[in-house]
Amino acid sequence: MTEENTQVEKSHAHGYGHYIIIWFALLILTGLTVAVAGLNFGNLTIITALAIAGLKSFFVLKVFMHLENEGKLFTLFVYISIMFLVITLALLFADYSFLQGR
Repeated sequence: MTEENTQVEKSHAHGYGHYIIIWFALLILTGLTVAVAGLNFGNLTIITALAIAGLKSFFVLKVFMHLENEGKLFTLFVYISIMFLVITLALLFADYSFLQGR
């Protein structure tokens, strides 16, 4: 095995502890999502649930899908697609809130 291959394998490797910590964080965030769904924050309930879901998807993308080890161009494409998703959701909720005011 060459020295270059060894360096690539070392940079991609995470210990089991890293994955277990992220898994516990995802479990806690899922419990928090369930708790928020049971409370009535008014209009903030949906925003809070979507923020927690966004944080969970960030953890999954970065750690379990190994986005932190990908090239910059691929990471840029992922962030651009997430940006378009956020814009679409913002326009959807803006339209929905406008229709509720009528």
